[in-house]
Amino acid sequence: MAVQQHRVSKTRKRLRRTHFKLELPDMVACPQCGAYKLPHHACRNCGSYKGRTVLKVK
Repeated sequence: MAVQQHRVSKTRKRLRRTHFKLELPDMVACPQCGAYKLPHHACRNCGSYKGRTVLKVK
């Protein structure tokens, strides 16, 4: 079992954790309606995916 030998300072701990942050997902414009959507997902606005209608949208 791992046991720390020396205390880690606040600065060293915070420097290590600078990369532990949330990132926004990449968004692309839908070619049909222009609304932003996740890549490789059906558009929630118009229901199309790869030029075909796959979802019924009200």
